[in-house]
Amino acid sequence: MTAAPGTPAAEAARLLDALLDHGAQPVDCAILQPAETLLDLYGEDIRARAYITADPLAGELMLRPDFTVPVVQMHMAGGAEPARYAYAGPVFRRQERADGRAREYLQAGYELFGGDDPAAADAEVFALIAGLLDGLPVRPVTGDIGLLMAAVAGLDTTAPRKAALMRHIWRPARFRALLDRFGGRAAPDPARAALLARLAAGDVPAQIAAAGPVIGLREPAEVAARAARLLEDAAEAPIPAAQVTALDRLLALAGPAAEQVAPLHALAADLPGLAPAAERFAARLEAFAARGIDATALAFEASFGRTTLEYYDGFVFGFLAGDAAPVASGGRYDALTARLGQGRAIPAVGGVIRPAAVARLRAQGGR
Repeated sequence: MTAAPGTPAAEAARLLDALLDHGAQPVDCAILQPAETLLDLYGEDIRARAYITADPLAGELMLRPDFTVPVVQMHMAGGAEPARYAYAGPVFRRQERADGRAREYLQAGYELFGGDDPAAADAEVFALIAGLLDGLPVRPVTGDIGLLMAAVAGLDTTAPRKAALMRHIWRPARFRALLDRFGGRAAPDPARAALLARLAAGDVPAQIAAAGPVIGLREPAEVAARAARLLEDAAEAPIPAAQVTALDRLLALAGPAAEQVAPLHALAADLPGLAPAAERFAARLEAFAARGIDATALAFEASFGRTTLEYYDGFVFGFLAGDAAPVASGGRYDALTARLGQGRAIPAVGGVIRPAAVARLRAQGGR
């Protein structure tokens, strides 16, 4: 049955045809996905909004909240060869507020695996999505999660502190609290100070035994190990003030993408781990220019993408229209292929479009 013109279904079909014309293979994946395998890959926000059910034979299942992770799993199960895929179909997410957002909506997308030039692949996906939205009143915004990850990886601090900061990159408030504490800038916490003093003053296993019966899932040995880590961390020197300040400046970067190359290279003087990521950023802008994308007019926000899907680890982008959910979004997710590749990995980048949002904008006068 042919969808009525102007409907989300018609837009989904049009977008899929355009993506296939770009050289992608059509792909689909089951609506019911294995929750235990995939849910942790999405991050905190999607985990809280997934529809989960149980099957006596298949175990815990969820209605697919997006296509990217199942498509990556499918591709990596068959190898790690270069490929391009396109899809269109419904996805499902719980909504916590009565703001009219759909719980089931269509998603069309494009995933690019492989290629010898990641910057060129980033530019290809961005340009493709931009072209499909041409004529609509949308505002493109770009970011790069890889810049912050590289900066954190190069900090002069302990591996556990770096791991904690990496884990909370997608939770800006928690990241800020940890950075302030590790950098010695947090306000005094009397309760924490009292706990550390108590742990340092006596035999921790004896304190655990004296506290009464064990309640919860953690065994006494796990509690003691956690206490030891707290004491070890409290004895560590703060992250150098210059590096904390440089991280603040990195997170505050915003403006035309072309104007960020020099500041990024300057920040690398205090954040040595940032230098390779800054070079990748500059190479991406060159790839954009090769596709006719004017980086002097392209918005960049260093913090963009930090509250979205947690599998992105590099270039990220969105096409926005007012305060509504993005009309389109996407980014690079190299690490996700490694996690699902059973030892194999391949560079990968993709983007998705909401056909309902496109249909709405066209109805409002967009071409």
